[in-house]
Amino acid sequence: MTVHPRQEISLFNRAILGPAAWDSLKKLSPHLVIKNPVMFVVEVGAVLTSILWLRDFFAASRSESLWFTGQVCIWLWFTVVFANLAEAVAEGRGKAQAAELKKMRLEIMARKMEDGKEVKVPASRLRRGDLVVAEAGDYIPGDGDVIEGIASVDESAVTGESAPVIREAGGDRSAVTGGTKVLSDRIVVRITADPGDSFLDKMIALVEGAVRQKTPNEIALHILLVGLTIIFLIACVTLVPVAAYSKVSLSATVIAALLVCLIPTTIGGLLSAIGIAGMDRLIRKNVLAMSGRAVEAAGDVDTLLLDKTGTITLGARMASELIPAPGIPAPELALAAGVASFADETPEGRSIVEFVIRNYGLTEADLKPPGAQFIPFSAHTRMSGCDVGGESIRKGAGDSIITHVRDQGGEIPGDIASILDGIGDAGGTPLVVSQNNRIMGVIHLKDIVKQDIQERFLRFRAMGIKTVMITGDNPRTAATIAREAGVDDFLAEATPERKMRLIKEEQAKGKMVAMTGDGTNDAPALAQADVGMAMNTGTQAAKEAGNMIDLDSNPTKLLEVVEVGKQLLMTRGALTTFSVANDVAKYFAILPAMFVAVYPEIAPLNLMGLTSPQSAILSAVIFNALIIVLLIPLALKGVRYRPLGAGVLLRRLLLIYGVGGLIAPFVGIKLIDMLLAGFGL
Repeated sequence: MTVHPRQEISLFNRAILGPAAWDSLKKLSPHLVIKNPVMFVVEVGAVLTSILWLRDFFAASRSESLWFTGQVCIWLWFTVVFANLAEAVAEGRGKAQAAELKKMRLEIMARKMEDGKEVKVPASRLRRGDLVVAEAGDYIPGDGDVIEGIASVDESAVTGESAPVIREAGGDRSAVTGGTKVLSDRIVVRITADPGDSFLDKMIALVEGAVRQKTPNEIALHILLVGLTIIFLIACVTLVPVAAYSKVSLSATVIAALLVCLIPTTIGGLLSAIGIAGMDRLIRKNVLAMSGRAVEAAGDVDTLLLDKTGTITLGARMASELIPAPGIPAPELALAAGVASFADETPEGRSIVEFVIRNYGLTEADLKPPGAQFIPFSAHTRMSGCDVGGESIRKGAGDSIITHVRDQGGEIPGDIASILDGIGDAGGTPLVVSQNNRIMGVIHLKDIVKQDIQERFLRFRAMGIKTVMITGDNPRTAATIAREAGVDDFLAEATPERKMRLIKEEQAKGKMVAMTGDGTNDAPALAQADVGMAMNTGTQAAKEAGNMIDLDSNPTKLLEVVEVGKQLLMTRGALTTFSVANDVAKYFAILPAMFVAVYPEIAPLNLMGLTSPQSAILSAVIFNALIIVLLIPLALKGVRYRPLGAGVLLRRLLLIYGVGGLIAPFVGIKLIDMLLAGFGL
């Protein structure tokens, strides 16, 4: 199946930058800025310097030159606007995607069932629990579960996948989404969402960022930023008596500018944009996170629970070998296996038919003898077969066929048990073939492990993430598949209770757990897991229990989700490191230039030899504003993630963003100072 992720919108798209620039000005409103304490302090400084400039413009005497106060004022306003622009661009990309989704909103006329009759009503009047009918060519009017019938449904408007999917009553593939189109047959749907609370409505709200809440890490970082801001505020205020004692002029403009340069404005201005961009990256992978906390938790995952079928293996066991019983020719076993499987519509049954035709020269005509009465596979008997010419041919699970043969008075060959155990130990599934009261032989069904899955598990092992395979197979089969796939551990004969117990045991050790699921029986475990990714094709219960939904219903997507979460945390950590290092560098760049004339002893600290105290302040303010603009693309695209160990990643981040954050202000402020001096400013 080909997955079509949502197209990434360019950072410099004119359709986004125009509205974003206007939004960045509207975000100057104090009731919006106060949500970001660091930027609120910058805006207060901008307002203060604006008032001082107006006062000096009309006053006869001035504490600072009019030009200096005006420049500081302008660049402080630019700092706030640029920070708002980063958030507005991130939101704008989401709004652009939301606009496409809103085009899917159609005023569909629903065929509602009332007293056994169909009544046409607008979809907006449907309520939870209503029953509606949809046939070929109809749009499904709302989110719901199929309770009757089976149909082919086009979900490309939601998932981007052009291939239709099957939706049917019962089982784990009964959920349908409003706005998708029925291509064939007829289904009856029970509506599960009220107007305004549909999947599409939630999706639009999430894409727009309207319901994004701060994550615990963001809140903790905000508290840290507020603390640093208060510390630097105290430091700047205490500089006033020090400057007065040293006979250094420190005006209110200089104090405001100095405070803005020293507080962590870089990360303060980009923090919100980083969170929004993280949600956007998931959406482009066709995964909806119900909260920013889920994305953040994905980055902290220690343990991954992965279903074997469809995630680690291809999903269908394939016939790979026929093992005849003593005295039975292989061609005779092949014919019996093919005839017994001809009416078996399961993937395993079809693979047996294809195997004997391909390897033993049989044809479909050979497998469909005249007068044959075929017996389809039944989950109750766990057998399929054929009665023809007085012969009873059966194929099925080992214990079922052995019981069947014994009931007919037959005997079981002594080596059959060892053959069955050997196949199980090799990671396969054995099926036994019988004719009347004798065992003909054994079919070896093999789970095919996906080619690239070992490489993926190696990447997660490099991250320090433990992978656990979940399967209903017996322990011997599970151990073989786990060994072949390269997972760290496995849970065999898994039940909902055992899944829950495993998750709780891992969480009790302080681990963050992620898992996927699509069935109602997965709902408790999805709700318990720190990251529960439900399949869009799954039941409504599973989707409501999880905190993420994969629109492509691809269980391996969980691996990509973890990478997106880690990239979000890395980006936030990298820019926080850069911002704090920036502040340290600016501190040593500005203060020596201000006090070196009074205290020549600190001359060695004046590494850059800035032109004057005013030039030092103004250069730092300009650099402070421009660095936010330069880092906007990085905040939105994210720091490039590589699956390395935590220690290696920490050293790389400190080297690149820590040391880089220390060096950049020295280089940037010196260059700006030289430009100001060169233009005689």
